[in-house]
Amino acid sequence: MNLPSIINPEELQVLDQENIVTVNAGSGDAAYKKYILEHLDNALYVDLNKDLAEIPNDAKNGGRHPLPTLDKFSEVLQSLGISEQSHVIVYDDQNGTNAAARFWWMLRSAGIENTQVLNGGLQNAKNKGSKINSNKVEPKKVEKISLKHWKLPLVDIDFVEKVSENTDYLVIDVRDKDRYAGKSEPIDEIAGHIPGAVNIPFKDNLNADGTFKQPKILQKKYVEFLKDIPSHKIIIHCGSGVTACHTLLALDYAGFKIPNLYIGSWSEWSRNDKPIATNL
Repeated sequence: MNLPSIINPEELQVLDQENIVTVNAGSGDAAYKKYILEHLDNALYVDLNKDLAEIPNDAKNGGRHPLPTLDKFSEVLQSLGISEQSHVIVYDDQNGTNAAARFWWMLRSAGIENTQVLNGGLQNAKNKGSKINSNKVEPKKVEKISLKHWKLPLVDIDFVEKVSENTDYLVIDVRDKDRYAGKSEPIDEIAGHIPGAVNIPFKDNLNADGTFKQPKILQKKYVEFLKDIPSHKIIIHCGSGVTACHTLLALDYAGFKIPNLYIGSWSEWSRNDKPIATNL
C-alpha cells in the first residue's frame, strides 16, 4: 500500500527510525548553515541548486532549475544512503513549498515510492516536540541505483506552446497572482503568463499555520478546475519548476493522479520569444 505523500510530526515520532532516511532539503549557503545549527535527528542535507538541478549558464536553456542528469541524481541518492527500498522523509523550512517538494517529486520519479514530506516543515516539527539537534549524520552505505528515465510525466516548452490554448488541455500556473497577472516579476526578466494558463497559487494549498489543507478540502478545490480533464492533459508550472512540485504534491495528497510537470516553466518560456499574456 502506498503511503500518503504527507506525514505529520506526531506520526514520524512513533515510527521505527532505523528504517527511515530523513533529509533536510534546502537552497543556498544560508539554508545549509541553518541545517548545521539545527535539524531533525539523523537528518542529512540536500541542496536544490547543487543536487536537485543542473543550473545552466543561460536560463533560456531549460529554465533556472532544470533537472540534473539521471546519473548525477543516482549519485546524490547514494550519497544520502537512499535505496529503492528506503522510506524517505523530506522536509524544509518553508512548509515543503520549496526544495522539499522538488526532492519529493524527483524521488517519486526515480521510483522511490515510500517518500513523504513532513507537514509544516521544520517549524511545525519543533512545535510538536520532535527531536532537534546539530549532530553530524553519516549516511548508510547503499548500492547506486540505476535510473533509466524519470517515471513521472514531463513536458517541454514546445509541447506547452502547442497545447496551451487548446481547451482540451489545462495549463496551471502556480505562481502568486501578481506575477501571473504581469503586475510584478521579482525574479525573471519579463512579467506575465503563458496564454491560456489558469492561475492557482501554490500557497492556497496551505492552512494559515503552513500545514497542508486536508485531502478532502484539496480535492474539492481542485476538482472544480480539473473537471474531467485526464491527468496526461494537465500541465503544472511555476517560475522554475520548483514550487510547481508543491502543487503536484498537493494533488497526489488529495488522491489525484500526478499530472505533467513543465520544468522550464516561466523562466524558460519568458526568455524564448514565446507569446506573453497579462491581466493588465
